[in-house]
Amino acid sequence: MIIYPFYAILAYLIGSIPVGIILSKFKGKDPRQVGSGNIGATNVMRTAGKLMGALTLIGDTAKGFLPVFFIQYGEKNMVLTAFIGFAVFIGHLYPIYLKFRGGKGVATALGVYIALTPLAVLIDVLIFVLVVLKWRYVSLGSLIATCAMPIILLFLKMPSEFVSLSVLIGIFIFLKHSENIKRLKNGTENRVKI
Repeated sequence: MIIYPFYAILAYLIGSIPVGIILSKFKGKDPRQVGSGNIGATNVMRTAGKLMGALTLIGDTAKGFLPVFFIQYGEKNMVLTAFIGFAVFIGHLYPIYLKFRGGKGVATALGVYIALTPLAVLIDVLIFVLVVLKWRYVSLGSLIATCAMPIILLFLKMPSEFVSLSVLIGIFIFLKHSENIKRLKNGTENRVKI
């Protein structure tokens, strides 16, 4: 019990690792100076190419997955697992290494959900892909998938702690996508080329 705060701090620090910035530096780029200024995979792809964008997606997902995976199977405590998931997610959104100016959290949330329930992720990723293929907005796909996750978790009869976590994560993802939502309403959001 005493060590639980240490777990949370460690999860936050892992979530704070700015994968997109680190990888973009190999190309002499900084995603904060290009496009949306976001440090996530989509903007890294615009900044440093598709490979770095893909690696950023993998890295941001992995940092969400690993802390939750290890705590879930090490402690068998639903409340602690959900708390660690939120800590690593918040680390990505408000990283201490970047003066608390981080990404939008979708990939890191994805990693958290993969650790909790891969089946829910498969369903949610399918929804995301269908939305992006139809309308070609990554942000719209992310937002709809975010809304769908609590419903999917309920349908799969997952623990209430995980459903509550998905709702909390969803609120922060929507807050972080406020500018995207405005651009979607105005019809000025960037489309992806498929």
